[in-house]
Amino acid sequence: MVMLHGWGANYEDFTPLASELNLPEYQFIFPNAPYNHPQVPGGKAWYALETQEYQGLSESRKMVHEWLLSLEQQTGVPLERTILGGFSQGGAMTLDLGLTLPLAGLCSLSGYLHFQPESIPKNNTFPPVLIVHGKQDPVVPIQAAQQAKEKLTALGVSVTYQEFNMEHSIIPEVLTLMEKFILAQKSS
Repeated sequence: MVMLHGWGANYEDFTPLASELNLPEYQFIFPNAPYNHPQVPGGKAWYALETQEYQGLSESRKMVHEWLLSLEQQTGVPLERTILGGFSQGGAMTLDLGLTLPLAGLCSLSGYLHFQPESIPKNNTFPPVLIVHGKQDPVVPIQAAQQAKEKLTALGVSVTYQEFNMEHSIIPEVLTLMEKFILAQKSS
């Protein structure tokens, strides 16, 4: 299980998930984004959100893609048995990278699409996707998650979608849904 943190956070913000998720058979990896956040000391970013160009996105995408491909050799776990997940900007990176790799599944928490899914060939075999979002999210509007669901479903991606009464956060009910989704991918 690889989890990508959000904009302005770092891997330490996500590490408690390893003990909060009831998945004792899983190994968790929490990488740090490559760029320093412009306002948060110690915070990281996968790419710049302060400009429309998403500066650093292509470099970050390439770096994380290559790193994900190297994981099987490092961990002994094939990509086909790896779940990629992320929160907010990490969720966007998860959807972007994950749809191009033979992963077991993708979990986008409070994420969004920062790319046009139409650019991905429709004949791809896509991993199943879990999209979870807060109805009162003031950071990433709920419409971003609804749009992602619609666009990915139109591509033929199997999407499990759930909205919760929460803001830009991860509540216990989200963890329960993630566990169920992840365990379902293991059995399929």
